[in-house]
Amino acid sequence: MESDSQPVSSPGSSTHRFADLVGTVIALVTLIFPLLAIARYSPSQVETLQPTSYSIRTLRDRPSPP
Repeated sequence: MESDSQPVSSPGSSTHRFADLVGTVIALVTLIFPLLAIARYSPSQVETLQPTSYSIRTLRDRPSPP
């Protein structure tokens, strides 16, 4: 066994590299696209709505039936 021999590269290593690259691109698109869509379609100024108050009627407040 010779110590200075180069390891033989397998033919699948370039396929592995391509698959890693495609996976990385898909992951980046998955993370970035929603942020861009939210930034694009969200309104520039958000209106704050005031809470509506309702009066609660009790049995004493109701008029008696005829």
